[in-house]
Amino acid sequence: MKIFVSLTVFVSLSLCGTAATFAQSKGMDTQNQQIREVGGSQGLTDNGSRRTPGVGRGIDFGSGKTPDRLILANPYRLPSKRDLLVSSIADVMREMNLVIDESASRLADGVVIAQPFTFAKGTVLAQSQLSRYAVLPQTRTDDSWSRGRYTLRVEAQSIDGMNNNVSVTAKVEGQASDGLRSVWQTLESSGEAEQQFLNALVERITGTAPNKAEKSENP
Repeated sequence: MKIFVSLTVFVSLSLCGTAATFAQSKGMDTQNQQIREVGGSQGLTDNGSRRTPGVGRGIDFGSGKTPDRLILANPYRLPSKRDLLVSSIADVMREMNLVIDESASRLADGVVIAQPFTFAKGTVLAQSQLSRYAVLPQTRTDDSWSRGRYTLRVEAQSIDGMNNNVSVTAKVEGQASDGLRSVWQTLESSGEAEQQFLNALVERITGTAPNKAEKSENP
């Protein structure tokens, strides 16, 4: 009888210990599973539309990037009396180191023409600057260009008493050597010279620059 009671107690204690061990083991598995789930969901930090590995604020490589330049319409409509506008056109030309060609200009008709402006001298500078102001032909090598210049023609056409259409045309030329002599070749304008002048003129008339003005300097 005593042996039977002892055996029963032993079996009961063994079963309790096994259940406790199983419950403890199951609890740890549950906790580890929760940890794994939390750790797995951490992966990429959500920074709005950006997703950057790691914790914390991601690096925005786009910040500080130069914004795209606004391309102005050409002709450009400006509010001003034409005589005042023509005077402003002449002033902007002088500020950009352009010399007005008095014999070719017709100020009374709203036409102002500048003398050729040399913006690049030397083989290295001429190539880089010409590619900025003109569309270069593929028929010449890069080291054949020695100078670059453009001639601006600005015309103010009256719409009514207080509004005008201002058109800017640039004749861009590059000086290149053919082995015997250097000759000027007319090139297709890229529109850069026209945009520079329009931007400066709009700023002078309206007080607001559509783009940051770039002043030219004669080498």
